[in-house]
Amino acid sequence: MSIIEHQAKQRNKTPFRHDIVGSFLRPEALKAARRKFQNGEITAEQLKKVEDEEIVKLVAKQKEVGLKAVTDGEFRRSWWHLDFMWGLDGVEKAEVEKGYRFQGEETRAETARLTGKIGFSDHPFVEHFKFLKSVAGDDVVARQAIPAPAQFLAELQRPENIRGTEAVYASRDELIADIAQAYRAAILAFYEAGCRSLQLDDCTWGMLCDQNYWKTRHAAGEDVSQIAETYARLNEAAICDLPEDLVVTTHVCRGNYHSTWASSGGYEPVAEKLFGIGNIDAFYLEFDTERAGDFSPLRFLKGQQVVLGLHSSKTGELEDKEQIVSRIKEATQYVDLEHICLSPQCGFASTEEGNILTEEQQWKKLAFIKEIADEIWK
Repeated sequence: MSIIEHQAKQRNKTPFRHDIVGSFLRPEALKAARRKFQNGEITAEQLKKVEDEEIVKLVAKQKEVGLKAVTDGEFRRSWWHLDFMWGLDGVEKAEVEKGYRFQGEETRAETARLTGKIGFSDHPFVEHFKFLKSVAGDDVVARQAIPAPAQFLAELQRPENIRGTEAVYASRDELIADIAQAYRAAILAFYEAGCRSLQLDDCTWGMLCDQNYWKTRHAAGEDVSQIAETYARLNEAAICDLPEDLVVTTHVCRGNYHSTWASSGGYEPVAEKLFGIGNIDAFYLEFDTERAGDFSPLRFLKGQQVVLGLHSSKTGELEDKEQIVSRIKEATQYVDLEHICLSPQCGFASTEEGNILTEEQQWKKLAFIKEIADEIWK
């Protein structure tokens, strides 16, 4: 008998009923190889060989736990977002005085900064995807995740970067147009490489949910509602007129670094604007703690799928099954069960440092999510 009264079905395209956000803990062999490369002890080609080997193992493990969409775990990246930005034309890697602030921790102090006009001519991530696609085969979907256009704009408007950004772009509209154009070109390159499921990772909306962020921005004379409008407009422009068989999703996060977080607050302040962005097929949403608020903002969804991040990737402890089922039932007050999927609230390693849990706990958590989903969706 189903643990939820209304019986819903499995899905045959992304997002699947049991799913992931994308990043995985880096295995020790990969960490060691990266250290050796940074110390000049091995070549880039030797590092790539280790990355290839570990990604092959990772894809096999993802299949073993029953995932129907797989990623390369972001094994070739240091950051979930900056590595992609660094690969765009007109962008360079730069050091800053302070890293991103999380609850009780601070990250490495790196950023993406402009050297000229933004564009897309080629990107290493495209070749990375081709390798993933070849390893994944035809029995699962190879999924590509990149930071959202709004996240790139937010990076360029950090206090440390704003002067350099304005030196290249006197007009914000021109800046936004170039970001959208570069992203659209990148997405089409992924499509040509065989990608049919693309995810935009976006912490900007998580920040916009935080009342302290609103107060800080208002104190600086900025209109947060206008910021949200700009982010929505940019994201929508980047994904307009794409091939119909390309599934585009987005993941909203409140920070995920070494099992810590950066912002708090429910989705209500941004829900109507966020869920109103055109051409997004599904939203991966953080709901693992009270910091994400209740499910009522889901009433603004317009028929998209919502992947409820009810399981925490920050801890290895398994959640209580009855509580997870109860929360899914609660969510059905605002969105039909047919439009709900289940996943961790974020990846297991948004940066190469990773969250504080073991690889064994990581895989047990994903198997547990599948167990619950298979009891709900037949």
